[in-house]
Amino acid sequence: MATDPMAEIRASFFVECEELLESLQDALGEMDEGQHDNETINVVFRAVHSIKGGAGAFGLDALVSFAHRYETVLDELRSGRLAITPDAMKLFFHAADLLHDHVRAARDAGPVPDGAEECLVELEALIGGGAGPAAAAEEEVNDFQPMGLSFDFGDLGNEATEDDSPREPPVWQLRFTPSAALYASGNEPLHLLRALASLGTTQVRCDLGALPDLDTLTPEDSALSWQITVTGDLEEADIREVFDFVEDVSDLEISRAAAEAAPMMGFGATGDSMDFDQGFGQPPLSAEDTPAPAASARPPIATPDPAPAAPSAPPAAAAPPPGAAVPLPPAPKEPATEASATVRVDLDRIDRLVNLVGELVINQAMLAQSVAEAGLPPNSTVMTGLEAFMMLTRDIQDSVMMIRAQPVKPLFQRMARIVREASAAVGKEVRLRTEGEATEVDKTVIERLADPLTHMIRNAVDHGLETPDKRRDSGKSHEGVITLSAQHRSGRVVIEVSDDGAGINRPKVREIAIAKGLIAADAVLSDSDIDNLLFLPGFSTANQVSALSGRGVGMDVVRSAIQSLGGRITIHSEPGKGTRFSISLPPTLAVLDGMVVNVAGETLVVPLSSILETATLSEGDIRALGPETNVIHVRGAFVPLYDLGAELGYRRPKSSYDGGIVLLTALENGARSALVVDAIMEQRQVVIKGLQRSYGHIPGVAAATILGDGQIALILDPADLVQNASGRTRAADLALAG
Repeated sequence: MATDPMAEIRASFFVECEELLESLQDALGEMDEGQHDNETINVVFRAVHSIKGGAGAFGLDALVSFAHRYETVLDELRSGRLAITPDAMKLFFHAADLLHDHVRAARDAGPVPDGAEECLVELEALIGGGAGPAAAAEEEVNDFQPMGLSFDFGDLGNEATEDDSPREPPVWQLRFTPSAALYASGNEPLHLLRALASLGTTQVRCDLGALPDLDTLTPEDSALSWQITVTGDLEEADIREVFDFVEDVSDLEISRAAAEAAPMMGFGATGDSMDFDQGFGQPPLSAEDTPAPAASARPPIATPDPAPAAPSAPPAAAAPPPGAAVPLPPAPKEPATEASATVRVDLDRIDRLVNLVGELVINQAMLAQSVAEAGLPPNSTVMTGLEAFMMLTRDIQDSVMMIRAQPVKPLFQRMARIVREASAAVGKEVRLRTEGEATEVDKTVIERLADPLTHMIRNAVDHGLETPDKRRDSGKSHEGVITLSAQHRSGRVVIEVSDDGAGINRPKVREIAIAKGLIAADAVLSDSDIDNLLFLPGFSTANQVSALSGRGVGMDVVRSAIQSLGGRITIHSEPGKGTRFSISLPPTLAVLDGMVVNVAGETLVVPLSSILETATLSEGDIRALGPETNVIHVRGAFVPLYDLGAELGYRRPKSSYDGGIVLLTALENGARSALVVDAIMEQRQVVIKGLQRSYGHIPGVAAATILGDGQIALILDPADLVQNASGRTRAADLALAG
């Protein structure tokens, strides 16, 4: 079934809106941190301006009206007539959030977001009022479309403006030559010319001199150029702003001429040129005003006041008579820089590609297993081809994973809005600080992290941070800080949410847990055990139900969501200093490098990224610690020893580990542990097959995989296994006998 071109273009517009909104949030964040330079302010203005211009092409009146009124206030800021204050920044952020809602409402054909008019009224109050919604709706939107969408806006006439000043307005002469890359990127010169028409009295002529014969013309050719005269009270920067988005894919020459040279001086009506919507509503030139045809292959253009000639211009034998045409210099030979091309692909197609790559990895492992069993020599043709196939499989897998990997920046920006809304709801001053926004995570992980992070951010604002008065009394700043960070650590993605609040009130948590019957009154719990009570279903420390919390639904949902992604969540809190929640996630949900090991006759896979080194134990390396546990001495430090066979219930602890093989692993917090295995089989790529949907969370087990011989093996999560381990590496009866 054929796709609708308009739907494709509309979808591309909304994709670009997401990018513009992201740059808008970035620039507002920089302004909020004190960067009030012109370039940062211009980024904010251009983002809103571009969204408004593109929305006009689709008749999205509500979006256009909101963006226009927002842009009007930003224009006052850009001109220096509006000061940047904390209250103004709050309104700018609020307006940016509502602009995002407007874009989504336009995309999904939803209702206009609530609170838009109130926000705009407050914004316009910063500049002493505004045009209001009625006036804004009447204003014609003639802005440059950043995507170059080709739509008919109708006649755009130039209204005459009264100028009481005796000086003549300046006259600008332009030559605009687009490259093939301009059309390839979806831009349309017609919109640029109409945007110029909104600046002043404009006369345009299309140059056909470079147009080839029809039998040699190809759709990719760029054979047209335009000669333009613009008369009006404007600067060169105003003209260049119109071409801001196409500067790298076009050639633009701008010169200033005397006012009396305005009527297309030297723009002759030759066989190689034609009038293009003459003056955009202006009366066409009369026959008397039209210069005689010139012999030049390209249409002539009048030269402005004497200026240094370009080095490539040939010396003239004599000055031309007034009004005579002078040939234009040849267009530059260097091709314009190609814009980075992107392709929109449905996520289901990428998921299918990922699954196929997983099957390719499995088949490659099966082929390698068959070749190994055949006993072929290493230098045989089959072995050489297999090695090349394995390298190719790895390259394909890496490339596919890069397609799915995305930075967490858009997710973090969504959390910034949650902080603003939550802090306003509870009357607290809160600032969000982000770190590691460029950290890349599987797209599926990012999408499924939104709800858990929202719960955690709201809890941090509502429960973690004190009120401004309490913070001042404790010697803190009245403004609370929530830090959201992401980084790669020990082969996993670690996302942390921390606050500088009062920390967890452990006596209160214990008291609530006893009152709800979650623990016994005489239970002996460590600080970590008390903190983990927050993850129990139905647990809440809120005294009353509020807009943010108090219904007992939150942290248990967070833990379940994180575990469904193959991750885990931990808490670290210090009274008076704050609380930190750490989420540890696998970098991908598809394929990983693993160490295949054997334990008590069972085949297991340990992620290679968590293994620091392997070693063979000797009797002198092992030290007893307590009646049933051992540690080993490694590089001047003692590391706890864990028997995988005993921890997984395959067998009892061994009587001796002399000569045993250990995998020295690292946790996200830097702690190390030594896992005892019976044998190391090989190192290979394995395809991750989730178990959460069928079996729920299994302590110490991250997922499963299919090996080359068709055998199913469990993929271990060393950190989760250690966290839930008993640590028994000595049988009780042996310990007593010793």
